[in-house]
Amino acid sequence: MSSLDAIDRHLLAILQSDVSLSIEELAERVGLTKTPCWRRVQKLEKSGIIRRKVALLNAEILGLPVSVFAQVKTDQHTPEWADAFSKHVAQLPEVVDCYRMAGDYDYLLRVVVGDISAYDRFYKELIRHVGISDIISNFALEQIKSTTELPIPSENPE
Repeated sequence: MSSLDAIDRHLLAILQSDVSLSIEELAERVGLTKTPCWRRVQKLEKSGIIRRKVALLNAEILGLPVSVFAQVKTDQHTPEWADAFSKHVAQLPEVVDCYRMAGDYDYLLRVVVGDISAYDRFYKELIRHVGISDIISNFALEQIKSTTELPIPSENPE
């Protein structure tokens, strides 16, 4: 991250907010001409800092208003089980985030569904294919903050 200058950081901040901007608009906002701006964006993509460009969809409008945070516990701590679990979860479109955790539970899933019945179907599909010893499901009542924008460290962290 130390190889990023102020212009790269500015580019990243802008792109996180609106990737649909043209190179011309982007260049103007960061004070560059088109070609150097395009080269910088290409460098950020090739370095892996920019992983991909996506459209962020509105779950409510799509009929997916329910977010469930499922804490998963297993008593099978083998590489084979972990691999099977990871592969299975990756195939479930309802799972939008999955983390392996330290603490009382082994995994945390964020599951997006249309209603409680849809979550029940998801739950039954999940437990049918992988050995899980416990799941605690927490239903979100309100989304206070949601962002895909990462805080970009300054050049000289204090």
